[in-house]
Amino acid sequence: MNTNKLTIGSLAKAAEVNIETVRYYQRIGLINEPAKPAQGYRIYSDEILSRIKFIKRAQQLGFSLQEIEELLKLGEGKGRCNDVRLRAEQKRKQIDKQIKDLKKLRATLSGLINSCEKTGKSSQCAIVDTLTAL
Repeated sequence: MNTNKLTIGSLAKAAEVNIETVRYYQRIGLINEPAKPAQGYRIYSDEILSRIKFIKRAQQLGFSLQEIEELLKLGEGKGRCNDVRLRAEQKRKQIDKQIKDLKKLRATLSGLINSCEKTGKSSQCAIVDTLTAL
């Protein structure tokens, strides 16, 4: 694909996002909106394409858009790699905590399922009764 003259549609397609996603990123300041020429369409640079791909990859790693904005600002400064690394370490700790919490939640749900299996076909549902009592 020739990315020298990216319109918003071709940018969205190349970045594998929706056009509205591009517009949203512009509204919140994650990407710049190119000037509109007197005639024709706005043309987006390869740098904007790269930035959108970065945003999507960072989201896949669990970073919020606000955190991504901070990473982008940190990454633009010289010698800021250490700051970015610290943010990544913080995110990893948060994910580790989420995993721990999810394992507890899974164990609780497994216990509820087991108690439901033990009650068999009674008129009362152990899961509903337990959740109602909470």
